[in-house]
Amino acid sequence: MSAPLDLDEVHACLLGSGTMLPARAYTDDAVLAWERHALFAGGWVCVGRGADLATPRMRRAVRVGDDAVLLVRDDDGVLRGFYNTCRHRGHELLPCGSTASGPFIACPYHSWVYSLDGSLHKVPPAHRGSVDSADLGLVAAAVTEWQGFVFVNADAAAPPLDQYFGGLDELLAPYEFERLTVAASHSYELAANWKLAAENYHECYHCTTIHPELCRVSPPESGESFTPEGLWVGGSMELVDGAETMALDGHSGGVTMRGVSGDRLREVLYLQLMPNLLLSVHPDYVMTHLLKPLAADRTRVECQWLFPPEAVALAGFDPSYAVDFWDITNRQDWAACEGVQRGVSSRGYRPGPLSPWHEGVVFQAIAVVAHTYLDGRLPATARQPAVSSRKPNTTQE
Repeated sequence: MSAPLDLDEVHACLLGSGTMLPARAYTDDAVLAWERHALFAGGWVCVGRGADLATPRMRRAVRVGDDAVLLVRDDDGVLRGFYNTCRHRGHELLPCGSTASGPFIACPYHSWVYSLDGSLHKVPPAHRGSVDSADLGLVAAAVTEWQGFVFVNADAAAPPLDQYFGGLDELLAPYEFERLTVAASHSYELAANWKLAAENYHECYHCTTIHPELCRVSPPESGESFTPEGLWVGGSMELVDGAETMALDGHSGGVTMRGVSGDRLREVLYLQLMPNLLLSVHPDYVMTHLLKPLAADRTRVECQWLFPPEAVALAGFDPSYAVDFWDITNRQDWAACEGVQRGVSSRGYRPGPLSPWHEGVVFQAIAVVAHTYLDGRLPATARQPAVSSRKPNTTQE
């Protein structure tokens, strides 16, 4: 099934140095519905941190693409996933976004009861003797934990996660994501398409215009872009001399992560793990954005700041040095994204060429979505747009 777009227009955005997508990709709820099915349900979607379900017998229902999945931490500490649907008459087992705990999973409609491994444990008297419990367990969903995050693949057709995010384990190893602790969270709602938030994230072409605080601690044209092996894109930026991290005064209120050394002490990584997780990786903390499309022109962004345990254990530790800096920067970005949303909604919108020097990663991110539109499924890698006649620059000027 192809996307509800003019595919010639989609193909055109992959030529040369690339352009933004056609207007309907950002404004049409029918396109978003298609993306939920092919792009979100077809990929490994991040739904949060494993620590959110740290205790055995905890469970949480999450929306993934066009489906819903029940996450369950069993008695042995193993995280399992099941489609959030009772095998009797299909009632949801838990409302999406809510949590519960206990030794069994009970359907609130007719009280069918399941064990934490998904097997049918008990049915009401009216069904006893008439059902084969071995055939009526919950339907398993593809769930895995990686780098301390939980990922769900709703259609169970995506490649294994180590292939899907090929090359990232090595890149992220010094930061030891599994041991990081969430010290602060913010939720934002912006009047813009989820892809505009991601596209904005991948370039600092706009930084001198709208981010004076960021430019004081990081040169906008610094760093380089990565060549991904899997479905992720990103690059780095450098810190100015004298700056320890991204903060309003450039100084860290935490501690450097124990595995970070050499050049990593002077750079910040910016990554998108397709489709919905953005990582800003600093020498002393990590900021995450989870993109949750609400409508074609509305997105919830759930932002968290993660720190090593040594920082959180400091007397008087206060994460605000990182939170305040990025809250200012985020709000500047959201205002820009909302301005683009209004622009792409205009009859006068015509996609213009991307800069091969400053927007090469933007092109890569757009190409992943465009190829999904064209092929009906996610590509195997974000490395290069296959139909591009010009290779995007791999380093910023």
